[in-house]
Amino acid sequence: MNIGQAASKTGLSAKMIRYYESIGLLPIAGRTESGYRHYAAKDLDRLAFIKRARDLGFSLEEVGKLLALWQDRQRASAEVKALAASHIEELNRKISEMTSLRDTLAGLAASCHGDDRPDCPILKELASGDRTP
Repeated sequence: MNIGQAASKTGLSAKMIRYYESIGLLPIAGRTESGYRHYAAKDLDRLAFIKRARDLGFSLEEVGKLLALWQDRQRASAEVKALAASHIEELNRKISEMTSLRDTLAGLAASCHGDDRPDCPILKELASGDRTP
């Protein structure tokens, strides 16, 4: 199938498919006589794997490692689990950071009267450059 069909079947854009190919996550596609890329079922499986891993927040580097592990039938599942555990730790760190940011902003929003007065604690905080009010 051509790149448009592959994009439609995988939910990825043609641009992303070409990008994944350019960085080596997807093997270079075969070409038709007229020069169009041609993708096989195994390419769609690989693209679906990449998309799912990206949807779970794995970095491109991590996706590459996961692909290598997926292709290696001799792999130890411990390697896969370790990569997933590391990603979970990173997600937890980001969640904690985002929760802190949300709480800070919620506190600032609660302290703002939101009326016609010019005094605004939110803007005052932003101007101070201090990370914690």
